[in-house]
Amino acid sequence: MEATAAEVDTAVRAAHAARPALADRTVRAALLRRAADLLDAAGERVIEAADAETALGPGRLTGELARTTYQLRAFADSVDEGAFLDVLIDHADPALAPPRPDLRRYKIPLGTVAVYAASNFPLAFSVPGGDTASALAAGCPVVVKAHPDHPATSELCAALLRRAAADVGLPDGVIGLVHGFRAGLDLVRHPLVGAAGFTGSVRGGRALHDAAAARPHPIPFHGELGSLNPVVVTESAAAERAEEIGAGLAGAITLGTGQFCVKPGLVLAPEGEAGDRLLTALTAAVSDTEAGVLLDHRMRDAFLDGVRTRAALPGVHAPVTPGAGGEHTVSAGFLTLPAAALAEDSTHDLLLEECFGPVTVLARYTDEAEIAAVLARLPGNLTATLQLGADESAGRDGAGRGGRLLADVTELAGRVVVNGWPTGVAVAPAQHHGGPYPATTSTATSVGTAAVERWLRPVAYQDTPPALLPPELREDNPLGLPRRVDGRAEPA
Repeated sequence: MEATAAEVDTAVRAAHAARPALADRTVRAALLRRAADLLDAAGERVIEAADAETALGPGRLTGELARTTYQLRAFADSVDEGAFLDVLIDHADPALAPPRPDLRRYKIPLGTVAVYAASNFPLAFSVPGGDTASALAAGCPVVVKAHPDHPATSELCAALLRRAAADVGLPDGVIGLVHGFRAGLDLVRHPLVGAAGFTGSVRGGRALHDAAAARPHPIPFHGELGSLNPVVVTESAAAERAEEIGAGLAGAITLGTGQFCVKPGLVLAPEGEAGDRLLTALTAAVSDTEAGVLLDHRMRDAFLDGVRTRAALPGVHAPVTPGAGGEHTVSAGFLTLPAAALAEDSTHDLLLEECFGPVTVLARYTDEAEIAAVLARLPGNLTATLQLGADESAGRDGAGRGGRLLADVTELAGRVVVNGWPTGVAVAPAQHHGGPYPATTSTATSVGTAAVERWLRPVAYQDTPPALLPPELREDNPLGLPRRVDGRAEPA
């Protein structure tokens, strides 16, 4: 099923030719809703195909399908509303110094978008997922590079999206699909591709990012690459609810066999009696977790090698040893070491890198200085989590510890979670799924309706005759768009 360079070219050219057909926002919204309806109607077949290829299980995949169709409909609503066009009008004012001309600004689509499907989300971050939905919402046709772990699911979903396009009168070229490693490079290098979205490994994402930047005309590359997702448990939090935190942490690191991009990979927990109680609770909960299947044997081998190498580092212990649970499965576990060891030198730097699978590192600290020293060494992350005591949460701790920690982790992550867990990324307008490099290669989100911003660029018209203005910028607002005129917000 490897696509040739000619087949990639054909898919991209078909998508490029479909751009004018996507200009009508009403049609785009109809496409997104029809795609959601068809996916729901074919849900049993879609889930069966995805489970056969990923072993994620019907329960997990049922929830993922619901998330996928929800976000398609959410983007349709956003398209109908039109606020993402960010219409701004400043009328001419000769009295200003210097005088201001008439300026009208909005956002237009970048063109054909290349989407690179994720291994761990065969629906929500793959062919019908958030990158595709947001690009179509922006008015950009899409060519998806399918993930090799679920080619049949990708073909099925692509067929449903093409059927949705036909049902609303759009050419099927608005959704293209290609397979193969080489096709991924050919796609990002194609001169008619205007932007790319990727979810995957640091190594693969960085290679594509560099290829996008090395083009004669570089393009935006929105990549989600890797994240450690640190957790800080204060002494007060451990003293108040060590058992609850230990059980919650176990659930977060083993959910989906640890194959979530927001799995906590490093936990700073206190030394002492409260920290010991947390460790005991974590040990019990992780020990009760059944072995699970990773997405493919390559990932399984990488997980086993990763935990073996980490466990062999000086001062590292394994209260519950992660490893092979069977011929095709892995067992969950966690490693511990003094936090001072992470802060001192580069000996333990491997522990500051993501290990994909059901494992985390518990670093025991003795004071706040050790917390700060470890946090200062961390790369960018999708999330950071604080487990605070009641007084710290309420700002009554006197020392201002909660506020200081909040400020420290805000520097590291795109989403900060307090007294919860980062697994489960809600699809909502205020959501941000991104973070400093290597979590992502840009400042944009890939979850929530704000993800549409990745595929748009602003353009301003100065002193343009009214008859020539696009309808979005005309004085009488024929499309009924929300906008800001002379600094004042006007509703739709």
